[in-house]
Amino acid sequence: MAIAILGWPINKLSPEIAREVTEGGRYACRQAGIALAGGHSIDAPEPIFGLAVTGIVPTERVKKNSTAQAGCKLFLTKPLGIGVLTTAEKKSLLKPEHQGLATEVMCRMNIAGASFANIEGVKAMTDVTGFGLLGHLSEMCQGAGVQARVDYDAIPKLPGVEEYIKLGAVPGGTERNFASYGHLMGEMPREVRDLLCDPQTSGGLLLAVMPEAENEVKATAAEFGIELTAIGELVPARGGRAMVEIR
Repeated sequence: MAIAILGWPINKLSPEIAREVTEGGRYACRQAGIALAGGHSIDAPEPIFGLAVTGIVPTERVKKNSTAQAGCKLFLTKPLGIGVLTTAEKKSLLKPEHQGLATEVMCRMNIAGASFANIEGVKAMTDVTGFGLLGHLSEMCQGAGVQARVDYDAIPKLPGVEEYIKLGAVPGGTERNFASYGHLMGEMPREVRDLLCDPQTSGGLLLAVMPEAENEVKATAAEFGIELTAIGELVPARGGRAMVEIR
């Protein structure tokens, strides 16, 4: 069940636009199979809209970000670069062929997560959002007492993202992210860092999967139109080594 909150600048934007926003929320709830039970609206200086969702989950299906194990392979369900492409658009750098790509990814729901939760071999799962891939991966490693080795070339990326980074289309949150957890990382080029610390809005799911469950996870992902490739692995923690190493 979902409850909506709408903040609307009633003297700046028309009620018709507010109705369109609300209908977008209803559409998203229908896609996810959630009942929109009501909500609240307030006069606000800028438009905001969100949903508070309450549900019941069987305890045996709960996946945490702290229960990964050494030997797990890492998978990411959406490409990185949402923050970079939206920043490039704000700076009028975005090429016509890249228009709408970030929006399409952000609008893609993570409904596959409920199916991944049914797989015993999925040992940990988290969404990649504002802290970027490295931030959420470091949380996973810290919680489980493991270290990660990541293959940069295997990470899914939005088209043009590396070019836009070179042009300076880097969100302000990227540097703040690295400042908070960069000491846990191994050496990496600046442009690699800028992508892996890129804040994601509605980013994908990061999965830690035991090797014997890899085929089942890939088959489940394919049912939702997701093609998965391992982007790295978790290894036992060793003193003196970076928590996350990029290859």
